[in-house]
Amino acid sequence: MSTDISTDAIQPPRSSNDGHVRGAGPNTAGRSDAGRPKQRGFRGINWEKWGWVYMRASGTILIVLIFGHLFVNLFAGEGVNAIDFAFVAGKWADPFWVVWDTALLWLALIHGSNGMRTLVNDYANNTTLRKILLGALAVSTVVLLILGTLVIYTLDPCPPGGDQSLLPNFCGAK
Repeated sequence: MSTDISTDAIQPPRSSNDGHVRGAGPNTAGRSDAGRPKQRGFRGINWEKWGWVYMRASGTILIVLIFGHLFVNLFAGEGVNAIDFAFVAGKWADPFWVVWDTALLWLALIHGSNGMRTLVNDYANNTTLRKILLGALAVSTVVLLILGTLVIYTLDPCPPGGDQSLLPNFCGAK
């Protein structure tokens, strides 16, 4: 059995008539813009690099936020049986937990959206389809961030006319 690699199996990237190599670089398989030439003299923001950095930084922070969230909600106090409207309202009455859950919401949603963006860029070969999917992803991310943030910041822990047995103990009878 030979371990030699045949020269037929390894092929250099093909060049087009304009001299630019097609398909060079990572994550370019099947992409229509795979071999486009780099613009010389233009220094823009490298979104892929910052997306990569964001994924690592947010992933590290999310580990702390998620395990803190799970510990407080599932292990501290009475456990999962205590989670109801009163528990959430009482938790969100404290500004610390409002900031904690807002950070968790924003970091997790943007982290997940950035991962989906990477998948769309890697696997959507049709330019029109890619634009539609990225647009839908952006719209859904913005809508979910706005709605989630509104819920966290506008929740009234003591709604008028609410059932007193479901409200936190600090609400008192109205």
